[in-house]
Amino acid sequence: MKANHILLIDDNDIDNYINNHIISEHKIAERISIKNSAIDALDYLQAIDDAAFPDLIFLDISMPRMDGFGFLEALAKLPNAREKKCSVVMLTSSNSPEDRERAMNYDVVIDYFVKPLDDAMLQSLPE
Repeated sequence: MKANHILLIDDNDIDNYINNHIISEHKIAERISIKNSAIDALDYLQAIDDAAFPDLIFLDISMPRMDGFGFLEALAKLPNAREKKCSVVMLTSSNSPEDRERAMNYDVVIDYFVKPLDDAMLQSLPE
């Protein structure tokens, strides 16, 4: 998969550092942005113009104040997310079948990965 802009959303700085490094090594994105909370990510998405909107978001589920599912609900209400056909990959420590099923019920979610992100996961993403 190739993307102009990838957004990483995770409250763990170490996970963000590792994920940024792996994605950068694979050169699948021209630009990578990082947000440490779902709320910060939503504020960011509402503030940027359509041209800068990410093609792909890697989203953690378990975060304080607003979890990944809350983010997905809010993302669905952003008009530029629909127009830009932004895709989401859940990247979480939860291997719960219920979480996986719930996440995959969102149209924007294209895959569900259990941390840590690795080369095989990136290679399995649809083109």
